[in-house]
Amino acid sequence: MREGLALLRQNRRSRAFFLTLAQSSLGTGAGYVALLLIAYERYESPWAISIILGADLLPAMLLGPIFGAIADRWSRRRCAIAADLIRVVAFIGIAVVDSFGATVAFAVLAGIGTGLFTPATVAGLASISGEKRLPAATALYGAASDFGYTLGPAVAAGGLAVLGAETLMVANGATFAISAAVLWKLSWGQAPGTSSPQSPIRPARAILRDARDGVRLAAGLRGTRTVLLAGGALLFFGGLLNVAELILAREELDAGETGFSLIVAVFGLGFICGSLSGSKGGDLTELKRRFLVGAGFWGLGMIAAGLAPNLVIALLAFGVTGFGNGAVLVYERQIIQNTVSDASLGRLFGLRDSFTAWSFALAFASAGVLISALGPRTLLVSAGVGALLVLGLAALALRGEWGAGDERSSSVPASAVLDADAGLAGERAGGGSQHSLDLVDGEAGWLTLLDDLGDGRYDRGVELRPRVNG
Repeated sequence: MREGLALLRQNRRSRAFFLTLAQSSLGTGAGYVALLLIAYERYESPWAISIILGADLLPAMLLGPIFGAIADRWSRRRCAIAADLIRVVAFIGIAVVDSFGATVAFAVLAGIGTGLFTPATVAGLASISGEKRLPAATALYGAASDFGYTLGPAVAAGGLAVLGAETLMVANGATFAISAAVLWKLSWGQAPGTSSPQSPIRPARAILRDARDGVRLAAGLRGTRTVLLAGGALLFFGGLLNVAELILAREELDAGETGFSLIVAVFGLGFICGSLSGSKGGDLTELKRRFLVGAGFWGLGMIAAGLAPNLVIALLAFGVTGFGNGAVLVYERQIIQNTVSDASLGRLFGLRDSFTAWSFALAFASAGVLISALGPRTLLVSAGVGALLVLGLAALALRGEWGAGDERSSSVPASAVLDADAGLAGERAGGGSQHSLDLVDGEAGWLTLLDDLGDGRYDRGVELRPRVNG
């Protein structure tokens, strides 16, 4: 916490970035409520609501690695600006165009904006805040992103009484316009270890090659691969919680909508605390341990929520669950930052976002059947047990990885080592950081004439997403 406050106080660039991230996050939290109301009032069908919400996940599911490759190839700052402008159009479009097909299309467009914004900004944190402040910046990123999902529904409750759902959605779009304007004026500097601007824009086939190489890089880094897979599995169980918590509050705890709102707020507060717990960072041994501890809090919290006899105990359990969610996310990001070179970070974070979207989609697709068969309490307990099982498997797989004093990452299998023309080469060096294979640019292509659209590449706005945070 102290490190994050010092970063905000001492670094003007970081202060501007995180304040604009928080305000657009607040707009998105309120806009999420407005979107549910718009979908329900226009179409009066739970299937319509599910399709519209699912449309937001679709771009990350199918194109996550490609978004990451774009963020690594182009100016990350300009990618973030473009993503914000895309979401301005998407959310205002949802508000003013009332056909079902257009609403779904705009929801997909919002997902495209989110899919591009997240890897560009997370991979660019070192450029915004500096390498030494990267742990604090990563922790603040998670806290600022969740800020709106904690307070946004309260803002929506007041705004809906005065403005209406469509106007609130337009206001959400305006927050992304503000974010784009701030990012346009904000120089991100140059990331550590770079000496030249990003090379010109490449044709689509080179972007696809980069995305494929990013997947191969992740597959070749055993410890990082384990963390990505474990994080995705945990988010599947977290997605089940998203569906079960409302039914638990209303039908099992007899707490009504007020109790559900309290659960949302306490979970969000726990998430912010869990994210800020990563402000100091640490070496890979410490990050691995804290990642696993966060998974333990997550699983135990869900079990406790399922067994809670009353609302008070349930609130404590959801607070613990939120803390675990925030801790897992921040330490997962920091592990990626310490095992992958800066030039490849976008690809790894894009791949991670794809795992997140698939996890939520599978959870939402199966939650209805599981709740009908098991009930919300048994489902939460089962999800918690599943999370602890993931913890155990991850702990076994990571045993011996990044041991104390070890200054090398796990060896990369020969199958993951490509020749230079295929895109893999180089290492990342630095105090406390791991060395790993890196991705480099290929040949220039026919889109070089568009290079004037970007400068150097280091120059939920946040995504509309489920409340358990990915």
